[in-house]
Amino acid sequence: MLLAALEAMGRHPEIRRVRRTAMEALHPQPGARLLDAGSGAGDVSRWLATKVGTGGEVIALDQSAATIAAAVQQHDGSNVRYMTGDVSAMTLPTDSVDGVWCERVLQHVDNADAAIAELIRVTRPGGRICLIDTDWESLAFDGVPVRLAETVMTDVHGRLTPKQLDMGRTLRRRLVDAHLVNVTATPVTCLFADPASAAVVLPMVNPMVPADTWPTSPGVRDKWLAHVEAAGARGDFLAVLTIWVVAGTVA
Repeated sequence: MLLAALEAMGRHPEIRRVRRTAMEALHPQPGARLLDAGSGAGDVSRWLATKVGTGGEVIALDQSAATIAAAVQQHDGSNVRYMTGDVSAMTLPTDSVDGVWCERVLQHVDNADAAIAELIRVTRPGGRICLIDTDWESLAFDGVPVRLAETVMTDVHGRLTPKQLDMGRTLRRRLVDAHLVNVTATPVTCLFADPASAAVVLPMVNPMVPADTWPTSPGVRDKWLAHVEAAGARGDFLAVLTIWVVAGTVA
């Protein structure tokens, strides 16, 4: 289910827009050796491989052995090497890659600064690190009752969303504090104009998310989803979420 959700998310037009912004920020060069830290099903790794060409290499690293195995099954013959590993404690040598892509990973780790330090360690001086992450506190809805939306968002934060709610907007500060240079920060506001589109990215509007995973009071989930469905039928549903793309150069 997780892999299917990741693949559907990767196909979503708004996530593709975020990734295009990130690719421009990373600006990988032919022949480069790149790390996709937290690679999931490997779709971004294979995309990066098209940018570095036959003379380059992409290392697709994910903590889940099952996810890496699934990514290997989808391999397209491009120059991608798959491996399991923890972004906060990698076995890669120091100064071993020319650039790093890390998408929506840091919101899940216990110590984001330690993970960033590890990404910097494996990147050679002059290499570019691109971090993409969500500001869950930016999430807002329209077309549904305001107080009910506030209740749901308060209840699900840290349960249906990661505990690091503000990760996206903190990335610029973290890279500046880590002494990276030429730091750029771009907020990408994702717009979801109907519940089906939103459900691909936002679990709190997805009726397929099992009821027993919802931390809300009895009846709140069903009431909320009914209002979401009604707003979709009327055509006035709206959800917005900001995802940050932040990149910097290792000095």
